[in-house]
Amino acid sequence: MAKRLPKYINREISWLSFNDRVLQEAQDKEQVPLLERIRFLGIFSNNLDEFFKVRVATIKRMVDVQKGHHTVEGEKPHHVMRMIQEKVLRQQNKFESTFRSLLSELEEHDIFIINEKELNPSQEIFARKFFKQKIMPVISPIMLQNLAAFPTLKDRLIYFAIKLVSHANPQYPSYALIELPTEVLPRFIELPSDSTRKFIILLEDIIRFSLDDIFTIFNFDSCEAWTVKLTRDAELDMDNDVSQSFLEQIAKGVQGRDRGQTVRLVYDNHIAGDLLEYIIRRLHLDRAGNLIPGGRYHNFKDFLNFPDIGTAGLSYERIAPVWHKRLEYQNSILAVMKNKDFLLHVPFQDFNLFIRLLQEAAIDPQVTEIALTIYRVAENSRVMNALMNACRNGKKVVVVIELQARFDEQANIYWSRKLEEVGAHIYFGIPQLKVHAKLLCITRMEARKPVQYSCVSTGNFHEGNAAVYTDMTLFTADTRITREVKRVFDFFANTYLNQHYRHLVVSPLYMRKHFKKLIDNEIKNARSGLEARITIKINTLVDKDIINKLYQASGAGVQIVLIVRGACSLIPGIAGMSENIRAVSIVDKFLEHSRVLIFHNAGKDLFYISSADWMGRNLDRRIEVAVPIYDADIQQEIRDCIAIQLADNVKARVINEDQDNMYVATDAKYPVRSQFELHEYYRRKIFN
Repeated sequence: MAKRLPKYINREISWLSFNDRVLQEAQDKEQVPLLERIRFLGIFSNNLDEFFKVRVATIKRMVDVQKGHHTVEGEKPHHVMRMIQEKVLRQQNKFESTFRSLLSELEEHDIFIINEKELNPSQEIFARKFFKQKIMPVISPIMLQNLAAFPTLKDRLIYFAIKLVSHANPQYPSYALIELPTEVLPRFIELPSDSTRKFIILLEDIIRFSLDDIFTIFNFDSCEAWTVKLTRDAELDMDNDVSQSFLEQIAKGVQGRDRGQTVRLVYDNHIAGDLLEYIIRRLHLDRAGNLIPGGRYHNFKDFLNFPDIGTAGLSYERIAPVWHKRLEYQNSILAVMKNKDFLLHVPFQDFNLFIRLLQEAAIDPQVTEIALTIYRVAENSRVMNALMNACRNGKKVVVVIELQARFDEQANIYWSRKLEEVGAHIYFGIPQLKVHAKLLCITRMEARKPVQYSCVSTGNFHEGNAAVYTDMTLFTADTRITREVKRVFDFFANTYLNQHYRHLVVSPLYMRKHFKKLIDNEIKNARSGLEARITIKINTLVDKDIINKLYQASGAGVQIVLIVRGACSLIPGIAGMSENIRAVSIVDKFLEHSRVLIFHNAGKDLFYISSADWMGRNLDRRIEVAVPIYDADIQQEIRDCIAIQLADNVKARVINEDQDNMYVATDAKYPVRSQFELHEYYRRKIFN
């Protein structure tokens, strides 16, 4: 009997395959500079932390309540957990070997990461002094044997688990915990050197070096320390106290996140067996759960901030974003928008253009209102400062802040309060529907009539993200679009209003239905003998309803090309199911984040950019917006950008059933690295 082929790749396994592509970047000696590869280890680690906090935590909750009827993408949750565990352990081994290899490469460049046993006499003096002056005042050792309850370990922080032994009673060791103070001290400390060689020691190794000083009041003959780290469920525990505002409930939930259910314990695989058993028992951990043996060091997310030391060429050369050609000699961005639509494509073009638009609107005497949606913003946000300045200048400022933007709740609470202080009108979205749409609407009085100017983006209005995420933002005064953007903001203020949209594609109202209709149109054209094509660039494609529609289109002869950065449950290239679908993923210097949809439409191409991925939550349980691109010049610009990405033969990987992340095979004469080519594309545009 022939083996039945699966129709979908499990979402969790597909996401782990994406993170494997990140790990490939850490291994790419030919294309990625050494210090950048170390930082990719940090990205991999941070990604995995969030995966366990969100996705694994969700599955674990399903396992805990499973009565036989719960499934994850059609599979039993305990089976999915087992698959995750197996894949994560394989990746952990690859991660550790990659780290060891990178340490060797650092040494080839006279950069040495050393531990407490490798210090020379002058470095020992430095370490003792650093410990006494910087570390000792901010650490608080906890002796465990006399505690009735085990201390609550904070999420994603590193702890030293310490075994203390006296020769007089070696069979009765004592145990202690120390929280590493990485939130107040740097993880990497450069040691003094009297040569061209540079030496770095990690914070925990300076503490290891000084363990005797910490426990000097006891008569222990040996002290050993190993690192451990807990990952907790990120779901906010919110009560239904009607006396509290939504903001207060979110703030309280964030404060309680460090007490969430444990979903992973990572530990040094050399830890003393009795100490590990003690921790597992005292924390009531499930031995069959996610216990991950690791190396000497944890929290590699800190490697994102690895010091930029060494010779030139060890980091990426900074690529300066180019200014927009149409804005180069213009004083007013609003005037340019009134004349013609344009697209901002970051980080290749300068996000300061968006900041300048807000600053212009804040002081323009004819501007009466500025409305903006906020999902994530920078810590020291110039976007928010521009809005606060607009309030001070007497403008009506409306900000829709999504308080439940996971891991950014605290920052969004802070900014909502700051904006309220200066008189902004704050809305916290809609119950049960996260606001993920990226919208700006500026109202300006012209000839005694209100005129709207709008931005619709694929990414957050976040100057930090704009330096490393690829996103597109449409700047427009086209009334077909601006009137409907205004309607979205009216809906936030008056949720009982039944808004209708002819141009914007808004979820959860129309988006799923609209894009399925456009796929059906391509199916109809293919069956009529017309050329039929669909090109989609997206971050995540896991919605089975949409995937089935794409399979149907493939069967009808529609040629489908997908660029999917992250999880992709669709399986391309399977005869009788998806033979007309090709899918690639690009992972490189910048995080691919823009969503672009192109439907051939019998030669009259339809273009959209969108805030939404094709996931159930985006299509059915969030406020998302896709905007049609009507301007012919912008349409051509998007065609050019997608063509450059589809020509990538350096950083594009094939998405297939095996999830093996093979690089795209090519016989091209020249390498095409799309992110670098896109920067050159925009640099040429400004001079042409």
